[in-house]
Amino acid sequence: MKITPNIGILNALIRITFGLTIVAWSTSKMVKRPWRDSYLLAAFCGAMKVAEGIVRYCPVTDLCERWSDMVKEHQHATDSVDEMEELDGDADSMVPYNPT
Repeated sequence: MKITPNIGILNALIRITFGLTIVAWSTSKMVKRPWRDSYLLAAFCGAMKVAEGIVRYCPVTDLCERWSDMVKEHQHATDSVDEMEELDGDADSMVPYNPT
């Protein structure tokens, strides 16, 4: 599996900025209330956003792009099958009528 950058530079900078903001906020809150697990989860999410910005790869964006491609392929396949069925239906209607 080849991982190529799928987000732009501006998007990466925004992810790094917001990720560092979330990490700083959550670690400052963890100092006051270390027994709360939600701040630890927020710190991990912020660190993940920083990592996505650094490597310029977002797995969620990649998943959405692949899903969109699969939907387009499926629509193309069903459209071609529908066209073939219409052609078959036209061939039956072109048979001459035989009253005997």
